Amino acid sequence: LWQVFLLKNWYTITMIQSLNTQTSAPLQAIAYVGLGSVYGKLLIGDKAFEFFNDANIADAIQIPWETIHHVEGVVTRQHKVRRQFVIVLKKQGNSKRQNNLRFSSKDAGKVLKLVREHLGNDKVVKAPTLVSKVKKLLTKRKS
Repeated sequence: LWQVFLLKNWYTITMIQSLNTQTSAPLQAIAYVGLGSVYGKLLIGDKAFEFFNDANIADAIQIPWETIHHVEGVVTRQHKVRRQFVIVLKKQGNSKRQNNLRFSSKDAGKVLKLVREHLGNDKVVKAPTLVSKVKKLLTKRKS
């Protein structure tokens, strides 16, 4: 079981519990939260997708596989995987919009392959481009 320790004070130790029992090797990643970015480690395990902040381990993002709707990877015209990917969460309650979490990693291809093992091929998709979004808007207005 992978456990992370955080020194709160010199006399108190607080433990952050991972949701996973088995994980991949930690990968360097950046989480785009709010207006800024957070550098940390990405763990992909058997029960959840986890991100731990390098500066403050208590700032962890833990996403169980059941709450993920799909994952979008950014792919170029030359069919190369870019560094950024987006995790789209399932709708909560009566909400009309889905929440997105944007991440970036040098090993984005490896991350998407590991996520595909847990979610399946139909849940890891290519992110829509700007041109496809504009086409979609124009076709909605015509009909």
